[in-house]
Amino acid sequence: MNGTITTRAPGKLFIAGEYAVVTAGEPSVLVAVDRYLTVDLTESIGAGSIHSPEYGRVPLYWTRDTDGLTIDREHHPYDYVLAAIQLAERVRSELGLRARFFDLRIHSGLDDASGRKFGLGSSGAVTVATLRAIDEFYGFDLSRTDLFKLALLATVQVAPTASGGDLAASCFGGWIGYSSPDRLALRQRAANGPLVPLLREDAAWEGLRILRLRPPEELRLIVGWTGEPASTERLVDEIAQHTTDGDIDLPAFLFDSRHCVLRLWQALDEGDDDATLQAVREARRLLQRLGGQAGVGIETERLSILCETAEHHGAAGKPSGAGGGDCGIVLAPPGADVPDLLRDWEAHDIRHLTVAVHPPDGAPDER
Repeated sequence: MNGTITTRAPGKLFIAGEYAVVTAGEPSVLVAVDRYLTVDLTESIGAGSIHSPEYGRVPLYWTRDTDGLTIDREHHPYDYVLAAIQLAERVRSELGLRARFFDLRIHSGLDDASGRKFGLGSSGAVTVATLRAIDEFYGFDLSRTDLFKLALLATVQVAPTASGGDLAASCFGGWIGYSSPDRLALRQRAANGPLVPLLREDAAWEGLRILRLRPPEELRLIVGWTGEPASTERLVDEIAQHTTDGDIDLPAFLFDSRHCVLRLWQALDEGDDDATLQAVREARRLLQRLGGQAGVGIETERLSILCETAEHHGAAGKPSGAGGGDCGIVLAPPGADVPDLLRDWEAHDIRHLTVAVHPPDGAPDER
């Protein structure tokens, strides 16, 4: 191979269905956004390396032995890039392709200048972009759906509770309807058998849905960042623990979330902006109720200000993703006073992120 392979993947924002989506088959809505994580891949000899601000100035090096990949982990955690490389290596072996080495350089537009994450799905984007680059390098010729599936199998090696919604947004772009498969079962299957047949086995992916949704007709998507980074995995684990402890009526939450999201799917399909705004407001109320039952700060003080300011100016707002900080989203109809909304955000140290929806990147099974 001559030259450099460059791939990128967009970030994401949840519109509705947070927390419920970690249960297999429960629906959600996401959008891909035009902030990107970029991976440059160049062939190397004798060993591979990963260069990323996440690792500081010193790259992470990897090689192979008779048991598979050997990684210098003295100063580096096991993470999404390494999981993606390891699973891609297994696919390469199963396809009978010659082993080669490569260097990766990772550049993220999903953080601020100081490296703080905006909550736009950097772990999902880096997983997708890395696998896209390796797919091109080896010539796997993965469909978009197979790329998503491989990215999900890599992700659950690191974060078993991850829903995969961010991966779907990064793979397909645009407005996405998503529900997850049983990731625990898939993780076990991936650990104990070949990957390529697993990607093709429909029954193993029961519950997975990736739908192309119609964007709102007249509603403007506005994104605010609270400046308070949050850990999705920690918050999801906290909610799970409170569910186990009996503090949360999970069946009721899942029932209400399902009906809210399905109404949102229908409203988007029909181009009914009023119904879309109602569904977004209901999705916020469900998150508030869930956080109240668990005693978990899903909607922080700044997220509450972000949302209430939107309502005051004629728009609908809610936390995006797990909450606890990070971003909130607003859908603003033509009559909303957006300039005043943004001035109020600025007065409360809420940063307006100038993002737009990354356009659709094709349908499932397209390359």
